[in-house]
Amino acid sequence: MTATASPQTDARDLFAELTGATPAGFWSAPGRVNLIGEHTDYNDGFVFPFAIDGRTVVALGTRGDGRIRVVSTFDPVPIEVALADLDTLFPDRRDEIVEWARYPLGVAWALQDAARAAGVDPAPLTGVDIALASDVPVGAGLSSSAAIEGATASALNDLWGLGLTRVALARAGRRAENEAVGAPTGIMDQMASMLGRPDAGIFLDCRSLDADVVDLGFADAGLEVLVVDTRVSHAHATGGYGERRAACERGAEIMGVSALRDLVPADLDRARELMDDVTFRRVRHVVTEDQRVLDAVRLLRAEGPRAIGALLDASHASMRDDFEISTAELDLAVETARAAGAVGARMTGGGFGGSSIALIDSTLVDDAAARIVAAFAEAGFCEPHVFTVHPSEGARRDG
Repeated sequence: MTATASPQTDARDLFAELTGATPAGFWSAPGRVNLIGEHTDYNDGFVFPFAIDGRTVVALGTRGDGRIRVVSTFDPVPIEVALADLDTLFPDRRDEIVEWARYPLGVAWALQDAARAAGVDPAPLTGVDIALASDVPVGAGLSSSAAIEGATASALNDLWGLGLTRVALARAGRRAENEAVGAPTGIMDQMASMLGRPDAGIFLDCRSLDADVVDLGFADAGLEVLVVDTRVSHAHATGGYGERRAACERGAEIMGVSALRDLVPADLDRARELMDDVTFRRVRHVVTEDQRVLDAVRLLRAEGPRAIGALLDASHASMRDDFEISTAELDLAVETARAAGAVGARMTGGGFGGSSIALIDSTLVDDAAARIVAAFAEAGFCEPHVFTVHPSEGARRDG
């Protein structure tokens, strides 16, 4: 089954195919675009994402046998386990579960632990059937995974009456991704998906988890966010992401701090003396990227969105040259968008593929999209998917 009408319609139809019944309700959560602040989250730093108008929808119904069954438009083969067996599956036996199903099942597992921590015995928790559908592109750097986690966590939190906060649900999503899936990501994606608001970004301190909603003002400034999905798929559970994280941890240890968040740009001269070139460049990216996030929020508040273009450009250069996570396709998308008049452009997401973004005048969107498609064709690359996104609401119940 493939998505056709809308995620909610697809989830409803898939649920009916699975159970022959109508779901008890629908919950949804968005993907996200990270405006600036890449690979800073797991270094206890600062990020500035916003939720997008692409969403994953969960259709959920109860069952009386203490089991959880999940199915999705990604894979129509249902996966079913006993809720009581989740503790034996994750994390040690996660490879026995097909990867897409580890996200919703991992969330259920993490929420059971959260219930225990809150003094709730998870044994009586109601069994569930879950059907998932999404229009967030998979592997595009827009966090389709956090959308699954947010929708599932919101649904189960309501069904099971856990009363967990949005931040607690984001933590459960991160734990699912880290331990049930095996992807060493930070918490930015889950927080953006849970806390998003229309026409606003989430300025997040990843150490304290303090979140500040900041007006973006894109519409008033006549600007759009143009996304270029290069169709070069990435996977955070593979080696490149983990290697970058290990280099950051190594750099923090060399500098005698608990995380790179504790360094400022003035510390980089000393870091250069103590580290090999690769580790230093990884550290330099994170330290300067943290500063770019702080500068972007300050400029947005003081001068508006047109003032942040140079910071977006500098962020891409740092990811390309210091963190080395860009690709030829991402670089071409960024360069072409700038040539077409973008205020600023950068790759977004974990890298090694995925998407770029460009902040661009609404009147230039169609021309820029056409130029990017033509440039990819001339380079012999796969045709990209080019579209706009809008800052939108976070996780919610839809019916």
